[in-house]
Amino acid sequence: MPCSLTIALDQGGHASRAIAFDTAGREVAQAFAPINTHRSGEDRVEHDAIEIVASSRRALDELEQKLGPDAERVVSAGLATQRSSMVCWDGVTGAPLSPVLSWQDRRNAAFIDTLQSHTAMIQRTTGLVLSPHYGASKMRWCLEHIDAVRIAEREQRLRIGPLATYLMRSLLLERPELVDPANASRTLLWDPATGDWSPTLLQVFGIPATLLPRCVPNKHAFGHLPFGKHTIPLGVCTGDQNAAVFAEGNIASDTAHLNVGTGAFLLATTAEDPVDAAPLLRSVLWSQPHQPRYALEGTVNGAGSALDWFAQHARIDAHTTARNLTQNANDAAVPIFVNGVSGVGSPFWRPQQRSYFADGDASGELGVAAILESIAFLLTENFRLLRMHITPLLQIRATGGLTEADYLCACIAAVCNVPVERSRQREATARGLAYLCADMPGTWPRADTETFVPKTIPALTARYARWRELMAIDS
Repeated sequence: MPCSLTIALDQGGHASRAIAFDTAGREVAQAFAPINTHRSGEDRVEHDAIEIVASSRRALDELEQKLGPDAERVVSAGLATQRSSMVCWDGVTGAPLSPVLSWQDRRNAAFIDTLQSHTAMIQRTTGLVLSPHYGASKMRWCLEHIDAVRIAEREQRLRIGPLATYLMRSLLLERPELVDPANASRTLLWDPATGDWSPTLLQVFGIPATLLPRCVPNKHAFGHLPFGKHTIPLGVCTGDQNAAVFAEGNIASDTAHLNVGTGAFLLATTAEDPVDAAPLLRSVLWSQPHQPRYALEGTVNGAGSALDWFAQHARIDAHTTARNLTQNANDAAVPIFVNGVSGVGSPFWRPQQRSYFADGDASGELGVAAILESIAFLLTENFRLLRMHITPLLQIRATGGLTEADYLCACIAAVCNVPVERSRQREATARGLAYLCADMPGTWPRADTETFVPKTIPALTARYARWRELMAIDS
């Protein structure tokens, strides 16, 4: 008898993907619908909300067509989105009232600067740092600068929330306005201790609770998703990085999970809530009633987006160059890249850091190599801090599109001085989402992997030391 299927809907910064998995974790079919990213200057990054919904529907429709008669085997679905992206919409009609402000967007950094006296309280309550990358400052900006938002608030029909909420409101038959812990936590308004919005934080940021969605666990009966002639229950909603951790099933306690796409995110799991972990982030990794799991996280904002930035300046295909890069890392001609693309995340937290090359020629392959090394250097700073809180951490398991670059994986292994195990399964978020939808089965198979062992590379070590000097100078 054919086994049942699960749909993973992964809405990311470049595309919406709908992928069907069977109960053994095997991909059966997938569909892909690209979206556009709109950048204005260094600090504004947004998407068209209608386009994102349309791309999600298009991916689902194409997947249903590819499955054909097997579409009847689909019994469940899950949704994962980029966590700090947010949008405003009309609570009556569901029409968007703002663009989707990307997690990379930091247009309201000046407002964040006015809240410095609350830094310690915000970190203690949320597990995050005070940063314009998170949703609250974006919400504040919309309330102050978009006429349609202000009018809707005055007429008591405004709703604001993470992209995940808006997508469910737009796609599900029940039109729910709900939010899970992974997405709620990236607003700076959610309290992990209560699992709900914090009255104190709402007051600090000036966000009325009536505008926000209702908080529920990651595993919840969110509603039903139309799928051709069928309707599929959506039982899981979470963040992209939270889902990616589970791509290979339950992650080992001695392993840090790295997912590299637009940004790079390094997570390690912990059974207890690590109360004092700054400048790392702490968060609820997965929540179902009475069973929370926690994680510490390091965030590198400029990964794939840094290659996009370089491609615009150097007029080369930086992503293809990165995948094909074979230059030996002993080459001392590689310059140093101070990577401030979309601001510097943990552990430095410098949203206004400028990006620049130092100490050499930044053209072509050399510039791409420098960018990949900068990602490895930032990840190393985070890995060192993770090891101070969680021991032992003996390896890094890497997933995500940019890990196709051998050069990047080799640099991470060398500078972190641990093996980097790269999964051949590129759709980590979708596969992890399918695992969660399947109730975390103990028989979930692992994908094929290859391992980059740490090597001593004097020239790379010297560049890492020089990069640390430059980062200190810019502090």
